[in-house]
Amino acid sequence: MIALLIRDLRLAVRAGGGFGLGLAFFLIVVTLVPFGVGPQGDILARIAPGILWIGALLACLLSLDRIFALDFEDGSLDLLATAPIPLEGVVAMKAFAHWLTTGLPLVIAAPVFGILLHLPAAAQSWLVISLLLGTPALSVLGTFGAALTVGLKRGGLLLSLLVLPFYVPTLIFGAELIRRGAQGMATDVALLMLAGITAATVALIPFASAAAIRVNLR
Repeated sequence: MIALLIRDLRLAVRAGGGFGLGLAFFLIVVTLVPFGVGPQGDILARIAPGILWIGALLACLLSLDRIFALDFEDGSLDLLATAPIPLEGVVAMKAFAHWLTTGLPLVIAAPVFGILLHLPAAAQSWLVISLLLGTPALSVLGTFGAALTVGLKRGGLLLSLLVLPFYVPTLIFGAELIRRGAQGMATDVALLMLAGITAATVALIPFASAAAIRVNLR
């Protein structure tokens, strides 16, 4: 499992698997928003939680089609499906590798991007917490969409359409957690809901993704 994780990390760096791509896209979104809505700090601070989460969500979408594509093209996915290790574990490792190369850089860089959008200092820690809790769910849900579209040529658009509706609850509670933190309101409900969504996703989606892969490989 560790060898599979290391292999996926190397592929992400060498084969354009998304390392740095999501971070660059996130930066572009945050930079362009002030040009579209104006430089007023109060307006930017009000919309910053939603914009930051939308940027993170779209950045995660960029490399989802690469999760299983390379393995399918070179035949490695067939070997992994028949290997002694459970296919669910393979899916979990690939989701973890995707999060390390896409989600974790967003979490680390988010405070800087929050400053660009005039996010209040009181909300900076909540921004990091919300992304740290929510982005793993984005990667795991992405494996389900990637498993459904594996083997399809130009399936990136279909993948986005399949996955985006499942991202909405994470987006809502992630942005709400930051907004409540910025206003000094109680964050318990939003925090628990976001953590619950991620926990349920990590526990259940690898089984659905593995089942979808088995169907596509028949």
